[in-house]
Amino acid sequence: MSERLAPPVRRGSNQPPKENTPDEATVIRRPKGRRLTLFGMDVLTVGGMDVIFFGIVIALLTIGLIMLFSATYPYALYKYKDSYHFIKKQLMYSALGIAVMLLISKINYRLILKFKWVILVITVGLLLVVLVYHTDVPGGFKRWMQIGPITIQPSDIAKFTLVVMLADYISHHHKQMHKLIPGIVYPMCIIAGFCGLVFLEHHNSGTLLLLMIGIAMMWCGGSNAKIYAIGLALLAAVAVFIIMNPEVMQQYAGERIKAWLDKDFDPLGARWQTNNSLYAIGSGGFWGAGLGNSKQKFLYVSEPQNDFIFSIVCEELGFVRSALIIALFGALFVKGIQIAGHTTDRFGKFLVIGIVSQVAIQTIFNILVVTDTVPNTGISLPFFSYGGTAIVMLLAEMGVVLSVSRKSNQKKV
Repeated sequence: MSERLAPPVRRGSNQPPKENTPDEATVIRRPKGRRLTLFGMDVLTVGGMDVIFFGIVIALLTIGLIMLFSATYPYALYKYKDSYHFIKKQLMYSALGIAVMLLISKINYRLILKFKWVILVITVGLLLVVLVYHTDVPGGFKRWMQIGPITIQPSDIAKFTLVVMLADYISHHHKQMHKLIPGIVYPMCIIAGFCGLVFLEHHNSGTLLLLMIGIAMMWCGGSNAKIYAIGLALLAAVAVFIIMNPEVMQQYAGERIKAWLDKDFDPLGARWQTNNSLYAIGSGGFWGAGLGNSKQKFLYVSEPQNDFIFSIVCEELGFVRSALIIALFGALFVKGIQIAGHTTDRFGKFLVIGIVSQVAIQTIFNILVVTDTVPNTGISLPFFSYGGTAIVMLLAEMGVVLSVSRKSNQKKV
């Protein structure tokens, strides 16, 4: 008796489909797209990145490049006989940094955990090598090392590595962060290791920045408030002692503290840069002298491409536009915290908190320095100050934040 085939079910029919016969089960189905994996994880992250955060980054970078050229062309012409010396290099590194940012934004940020020890070994290795192999800079600074045509500042890499190590630690010990040993002692040991190596470079500003990033992450991680307050009080006491006894610091650092306390101290030396920074800010007034019209950048504010570039920004753009730039930095921080709050992954959460806290702390200290509110610490202004390693690392970190935002937005795809 011949086998009869069941009639096909028409669309809209209420007749339930029959079970697949062996022949029907072998029908070729559309294969799923192949996923690139590594260590059992997806390498690429799907989901839309946070466009607002990306837009803020590009806005800050664009303004920073414009102001870098405006602030540096007289000094570049005087020292290098080329007005475009700084901007050419910064544009090249910025283009590289944007490419790195976009690439990293598509990569699963949790792969960082698989390479954390590699990142740590490379960072510590660079921090040790730079102590013996570094560019000769007056004052005994050991911050930069030359590798072919590239100059690297290992402390820029150390900031990211510290954030990674603390984010990993806090995400695994978040339930114990309220206790003394796991919540205070162990994280401070991690922070002290990085700070100690950077301090050996005679890099006090880098040491301070690493310390502040670590303290911020510990607070967000849930360290016991009372113990945390006691620790901050001890740090404040140390700071007061150093300010009252600046001779305990290296000679250059001690002179900067003296120059901050005594406004008449060494006006042609330790006070020169700060005094001319204040002249520039005061000359800017409410609306500014106009883009390109700064007078203090003509060899008065020494090396305007670095720490004191914001004084030229204030002189040319004035109080109102400078305040808008500060607001952009604030928006970057707030948006970053929102991204951290939207992710359910603790490692990603603290990774973003650490990165945006770094930018916020660095910005605040830079502005405090150029306004003579705190002693001259030599902290650069993110997106504005000249530096190849710094801008590439900064944009790479922005890529990590965007990667976290993609992961948290996967549900919207």
